[in-house]
Amino acid sequence: MAKFFTPVQINEFKECFSLYDKKQNGKIDVKDLITVMRCLGTSPTLGEIQRHLQAQKIEKTGEVDFSMFLMMMHRQMKQEDPKAEILEALRMTDKQKKGYIQASELRAKLTKLGEKLTNKEVDDLFKEANIKSNGVVNYEEFTQMVMLPPVDY
Repeated sequence: MAKFFTPVQINEFKECFSLYDKKQNGKIDVKDLITVMRCLGTSPTLGEIQRHLQAQKIEKTGEVDFSMFLMMMHRQMKQEDPKAEILEALRMTDKQKKGYIQASELRAKLTKLGEKLTNKEVDDLFKEANIKSNGVVNYEEFTQMVMLPPVDY
């Protein structure tokens, strides 16, 4: 599994995993699995957790060791694709299927749905993406821009 993750990711996973290793035996309780995975940025549902456990033949009352956890994280991260999810949500807004939506409509979505952004956060995002508040947004380009890793100064 190490070949799928960077050393930095593995260290981050290990650190979080260790916080839930209550018996300090290198394992976490299955009941903590969803919490640990969500703390590390994935969004598994209870059904997905059950499928991960079934695939590894682990009981709901059992424990998961770190190597098994890495396999589950890999499978979960492979099936989650935030870029595709963002694009799909924006495509649904594009009634004419032209690849553009109104900036005002994007602002409404960002401030009223899901993890709501403040108007200031949207202003900053629009400024960084060079979007005029009364203009249109090419949502493929916008999605590409927001998916870039943050600049590390």
